[in-house]
Amino acid sequence: MATSVAGEGQPSLNGIISDTQTKKLTDLPTELLEHILCFPVLKHVDICNVSCCCKRLHDVCHGRGKVWGHQYKLRWPRLQRFYRQNECCDWLREYKTRHRVGIQIRRTVESISKRFFTEVPCVGQVLGDSFAEIESLGMPEHFCEDELLFILNSDKRKSLTLKYYAKKILYFLRQQNILRSLKTFLEQPAGQQSALEGAVLVDQYCNPLADVSLDSISAQVDEITEKVKKMLRIKNPSHPSLRIAQGDCFVVEDFDLQRQVVCALNSVLYEQLQYKGNEFDYYNPLNSYIHQVLLRHTGIPISLSVLYMTLARKLGVQLEPVNFPNHFLLRWCQKPRGSEDIYDFVYIDAFGKGKQLTAKECEYLIGHQVTADYYSAISTTEVLLRMVGNLLNIGKRGEGNEKSYQLLRDSLDLYLTINPDNVQYLLLQARLYFHLGIWPEKVLDIPAAHSGIGSLPAWGSGLPGAAHAGAHPAQETSCDIPEVKRRSAPEHLEVQYSVGLIMKHKRSGYNCVIYGWDPKCTMSQEWITTMRVHQLSNGANQPFYNVLVQDGTCRYAAQENLEPHSAPLEIGHPEVGRYFSEFADTHYVANEELQTRYPEDMNETQVTVQELYHRLTPGSGNQEQAPASDQNNHQAMAM
Repeated sequence: MATSVAGEGQPSLNGIISDTQTKKLTDLPTELLEHILCFPVLKHVDICNVSCCCKRLHDVCHGRGKVWGHQYKLRWPRLQRFYRQNECCDWLREYKTRHRVGIQIRRTVESISKRFFTEVPCVGQVLGDSFAEIESLGMPEHFCEDELLFILNSDKRKSLTLKYYAKKILYFLRQQNILRSLKTFLEQPAGQQSALEGAVLVDQYCNPLADVSLDSISAQVDEITEKVKKMLRIKNPSHPSLRIAQGDCFVVEDFDLQRQVVCALNSVLYEQLQYKGNEFDYYNPLNSYIHQVLLRHTGIPISLSVLYMTLARKLGVQLEPVNFPNHFLLRWCQKPRGSEDIYDFVYIDAFGKGKQLTAKECEYLIGHQVTADYYSAISTTEVLLRMVGNLLNIGKRGEGNEKSYQLLRDSLDLYLTINPDNVQYLLLQARLYFHLGIWPEKVLDIPAAHSGIGSLPAWGSGLPGAAHAGAHPAQETSCDIPEVKRRSAPEHLEVQYSVGLIMKHKRSGYNCVIYGWDPKCTMSQEWITTMRVHQLSNGANQPFYNVLVQDGTCRYAAQENLEPHSAPLEIGHPEVGRYFSEFADTHYVANEELQTRYPEDMNETQVTVQELYHRLTPGSGNQEQAPASDQNNHQAMAM
């Protein structure tokens, strides 16, 4: 480890005769050695090798020192928020632990796809077992999450199957944490529960991969509060609300001063910031997510009411939530506190730009009379139940695709966490889990735990798209080992296309990718009649293809209605990674499991791609992109 030196009587590089001496790297001060060893070009393997050279370098590279701390921060920058600044930590131990977790997580994720297709247990059981494997590692959860994020943030077009399962596991792990937080929240005394915090937990659970936190939402609410204070300051510079510091619990008693706050709040929220009720897309679930309400400045009565009530309370005005049928409201007491006479309150319609209503005028909103009970204030828990109930109804109204099933499942989980004894929703959850093939042992436990329930209703009833259940045979929830289909078999000679090809539907115009096929239509006679398959030139007696469509649906299309896409493009379907490992510019590459099912298709796909797009340079990225597909048709159309 000696440095270059000038020998005796030899000029050095600058022409000056130096004394006879031998300088070693290890003679340098510790701070300088650490600085050298923290150069970005050095990796952890280099540091390991250096630390084995001699005791001096081993001491410089000790676990709690700067060198390993630098290596840790360089490799896993997202983890820095879990450490205090200048914290003394055994960085070498942390590095080894994080490295080991990464290897174990990747092995688990890589194993899921193989078990998904080949093992006897059902899909949901395999995924459930994988979640349990990760939880049983006993490692810090943020290490597991960081590795999953590392997988998800790698090359966009590659490792699609790995990313598909990493995303599912990350989704699950985050939801488990959020459920624990929700249970802790519900255990708090009612007076300490914040409707805003509850709304954030609902938002987080339904969007576990989004960057939503109570701190970020609160900061945005505080910004609006400051705008209201600025408006209030213009109207009344001595208003007591202007002296309220963030976090203070203060109530303005004077009704005229309260009215000034409400007027300033309406002016800022609806005139300056242009918040409004979403009348044109009322059943969009984004209207119920508080981070989307703040981003899009639109919502439904309950989400806008939570925001309005939170802002008012920050400014010293106590508003109460009212579970009015079909139109959530807030009430503002006009008499000394303690009155329960419904005519002593003004009712605020946050959906209607803060319009103030009398009790009688509230009935005009829904077109019929209601009893006094509907004007009563409700608890934060009841607010959350109504909010989750809205999402649950949206899920039930859905198209029967993965997105609507996921929303239904998430909202059911939330509802039963808040109200675990709701028999109707326990049964719906059981039907949904049977329909999706998820954790059958959990479903079987439901009748046992609630002996008064009786037998489960008909399979699939009450679920979105239940009338079309089983419309896509390649998406089986069966636990049978899938059939291997060879193109060379005599009964498959009429099959023209292969898995991985990007296609366009001639009639509907949608873009899709093939992930399975049958030599003839395998659907029920009822489906064939409903989809008017008999009107096709070749009817049901032709190859049919399972395709993933750009709009997120899975469809079963006749061969005569499909043609290769003239300008292949990526298909933004959430299930792409289940079947394909890579997007290769002109086609998708089937993963190992799909190739096992269709062993001769990849060669056929390569030949077809070469014939169709031979003038395109692979990997050039210069091929013209086709326009987005028409997504108006959400049915699984054979026509």
